[in-house]
Amino acid sequence: MLRKTAFSANIKERRDFSCAIYDEAGETIAMGDHMPVHLGAMPLAVRHAIEAAPLAPGDVVMLNDPFRGGTHLPDITFVSAVFPSGSRRPLFYLANRAHHADVGGMSPGSMPLAREIYQEGVRIPPVKLVRAGRIDRDVLELVLANVRTPEEREGDLLAQWMAIRRGNERLLELTRRYGRARLRRNVRALLDYSEAMMRAVLEGLAEGDYVFEDFLDGDGVSEAPVRIAVRVRIRGGRAVVDFSGSAPQAEGPVNANLAITLAATAYVFRSLIAEDVPFTAGLLAPVDVRAPAGTVVNALPPAAMAAGNVETSQRITDVLLGALAQAAPERIPAASSGTMNNLSFGGRDPRTGKAFAYFAYYETIAGGMGASARFDGTSGVHTHMTNSWNTPVEALEHQFPIRLRRYRIRDGSGGSGRRRGGDGLIREIEFLAPCQVTLLSDRRRRGPYGLGGGGRGRPGRNLLLQNGRLTRLPGKAEFRVRTGDVLRIETPGGGGYGKVSRRVVGYEETTHGG
Repeated sequence: MLRKTAFSANIKERRDFSCAIYDEAGETIAMGDHMPVHLGAMPLAVRHAIEAAPLAPGDVVMLNDPFRGGTHLPDITFVSAVFPSGSRRPLFYLANRAHHADVGGMSPGSMPLAREIYQEGVRIPPVKLVRAGRIDRDVLELVLANVRTPEEREGDLLAQWMAIRRGNERLLELTRRYGRARLRRNVRALLDYSEAMMRAVLEGLAEGDYVFEDFLDGDGVSEAPVRIAVRVRIRGGRAVVDFSGSAPQAEGPVNANLAITLAATAYVFRSLIAEDVPFTAGLLAPVDVRAPAGTVVNALPPAAMAAGNVETSQRITDVLLGALAQAAPERIPAASSGTMNNLSFGGRDPRTGKAFAYFAYYETIAGGMGASARFDGTSGVHTHMTNSWNTPVEALEHQFPIRLRRYRIRDGSGGSGRRRGGDGLIREIEFLAPCQVTLLSDRRRRGPYGLGGGGRGRPGRNLLLQNGRLTRLPGKAEFRVRTGDVLRIETPGGGGYGKVSRRVVGYEETTHGG
């Protein structure tokens, strides 16, 4: 329902949204399992929504505050309670989260190189947008007055509301069909089953302490690397995941909050289970996550947060996988591209003929997947904390004043090894109107790591062609373009896996990939 009724390409085409169901205690029991960075973080938003104000039938709470369960400001979350007939207490909670292409702030797309959260857009604490089934126009107008594309934002917000209504209808149907007591038993069984599956996997891993670290290229303000470090302790069917030693929260927008760190951890440990398993709160029951407050993995106000959700979440995933590769090397792949290659731009659309017809666009661009012991990495695919689609060329050129000049695989960018890393992409955009552009990307200095002797993937590159002159851009940059300028984004390849063996006359020579 959300995808079909949304206005923006970001939700309709790229599917940058998530939906989930929670029990009466706010524990996750079901979710659309396709956007890890949303799904693992949403339970904190549900908790804050429940604590902020009592929810009555037909009420919907809206929020995006990263310090109250949000991730970054463009991700707006809706939360509602499901009341069976005659009940004064909710039996379920519903939530959805959608990335809005603009929520105000310093730059179109609301992903700026900010130094504090106030510069990033409108910040919404848990507030009721819908009361007893009727929308509060005052609250809605306050939000729409602070964004560049109010018609599109209103359409997407109403789509989120309609999705909540549809979920409410379906859950009430289940309640009428099976009764509350049976649903409660089944919910408990789902939670217990997921927890048992996770414990079984942890019991099968070699006990020990596994340490790994990796770095972001910089925070968008400074070029100094930003350290992400983890120690994973496996003991007796439990895991302690400790991010002590990670860098202090950054001046630039790469800060992640606790919700993001929990989301990355949930994703990685869920991926250890080979079988299909319900993605419920039970999965993290045997996992204790420790992220010191005031660090880049658990930042405090007023830290800028735009890239924490998209870039730091990827590096958290990389270090977790790097640590677990020591416990289960045959099951963990080399590093994938390690960045969402975020591109946002906007300006006035001259095609409309209107003086104030603004547009804003946001997308993430795929890269190479890391190779594993059994398979080469896939090329040109969204990996790990992003699992969105691309926006098709036809939709892009129809909706925005741009021309996509090139879109292809970046041959040879995957790391070498017995199994090769997947290749990244090349996406080349010509602007047909002046725009303000923001890039939030990483792995531009150091490519994704290989495993087992495999080589690194090639780092990405950002290039701008203006008046016949080609300029190399940093991974995180803000700039203006004129009509005819061309932006070329080359995304990183994935790391390779295993040593390469090749026969030379008279003997066999073994070399390391890369």
